[in-house]
Amino acid sequence: MNTQQYQNESFLDGNQAAFLEQIYQQYLHDPSSVDAQWQTYFEAIAHPPSAVAAPCIDPTMERRSLQLRVSRLINAYRYLGHLEADTNPLGHYAYKVSVPQLMLEHHELENIDPTLTFDPGSFNIQTAPTLQNIVHALRETYVRTTGFEYMHILDVQEKRWLQRRIETDLARDKLTHPERRKILEQLTAAEGFELYLHRRYVGQKRFGLEGGESLIPLLQTLIHEGGKQGLQEIAIGMAHRGRLNVLTNVLCKPAGELFSEFEGKIDETYTGDVKYHKGFSCDVSTEGGPVHLVLAFNPSHLEIVSPVMEGSVRARQDRRHDKDGDQVLGVSIHGDAAFAGQGVVMETFNMAQTRGYRTRGTIHIVINNQIGFTTSTVSDSRSTYYPTDVAKMINAPIFHVNGDDPEAVVYATKLALEYRQQFQKDVVIDLVCYRRLGHNEADEPNMTQPVMYSIIRG
Repeated sequence: MNTQQYQNESFLDGNQAAFLEQIYQQYLHDPSSVDAQWQTYFEAIAHPPSAVAAPCIDPTMERRSLQLRVSRLINAYRYLGHLEADTNPLGHYAYKVSVPQLMLEHHELENIDPTLTFDPGSFNIQTAPTLQNIVHALRETYVRTTGFEYMHILDVQEKRWLQRRIETDLARDKLTHPERRKILEQLTAAEGFELYLHRRYVGQKRFGLEGGESLIPLLQTLIHEGGKQGLQEIAIGMAHRGRLNVLTNVLCKPAGELFSEFEGKIDETYTGDVKYHKGFSCDVSTEGGPVHLVLAFNPSHLEIVSPVMEGSVRARQDRRHDKDGDQVLGVSIHGDAAFAGQGVVMETFNMAQTRGYRTRGTIHIVINNQIGFTTSTVSDSRSTYYPTDVAKMINAPIFHVNGDDPEAVVYATKLALEYRQQFQKDVVIDLVCYRRLGHNEADEPNMTQPVMYSIIRG
């Protein structure tokens, strides 16, 4: 190599790998964001010109081209892996997108020597970094029952923190037997509660949680992990779906009191409201000490409780002089149709980081049962791929998780809580599930959603 050639390619030295990877990722996301010389270089190695005679091919340049194509594949999984993740317990009944960027053919890597090894960069891999092993590790990380959306985040520190946690943390596979047993007990309690009400109070409206029972271990994980991290109060805002289950199995409202409401034995003179709008508060013991829980009362107007809950959280933080939000956490539980359809969601997000109203990060949980009343066709209910896309306006990370994999739900919850405590910003858990019964218990959904309910009841 002559001096001029060395000067032209000295940036390829191993010491510059991190810098080169950062520039290349910028180029992949937006080619116009990098200098024109970088654009020319990356374009040349991504699509090398055909050689007339085989001996003219520079083996060094060919190897570099392969390496950059592998880097581009790794980056594609980080950006788009969530689109292929197995997050829907109903399969791809509603919609399925093709993601060619995750295919080897898209990167011209389908016929390479299987013994070749590559530099995976910052991607963590425990085995020899052959292409086959890299792809296997990528799919184990990004295409299981949790889809991670975080590459849209502008803050590099936040993005790198999430990337390291997602790609190196194997905690999702390391739940202990007692932890799994606890999850089973919580799911059994949630399902048993709904079955009992369904059989005893036939036809009465309760807007049950059937199909989304993983919400209960999700909330229990937030409470007990939050207690370990020093939280002393958790304020929850939610609509009617699953409220009775949360009241009984999370906030410990006496079952007898709830049954009396079903049977009309409670004097409603002072409330005049239905049982699935009522709130409650209690203290729960955790390993880190007692945590005070409060579930806000809620009207039938979807999402109107969200800013009310945020105001309650801010007031509690101010009262405790909790400037960093280490003691008080807000949890906002939404439905998928309301989250995408109600403007108050965007308005509340808009105040999330303002000085006068911020609450140092809210954990948003979307009970995504893939239907709004009787509308289940995505193109009839919203213009975005996910119901959670509105959260990207504040660069919130979004974890799409299969509600039929409660262990994955618990892992996503722990990660969401750690992110909130670390960066004091909002985070979204998209709990993808289904609605086993109708909009309410007097509704027969086979009339309006025959295909969906043939899968649910099949």
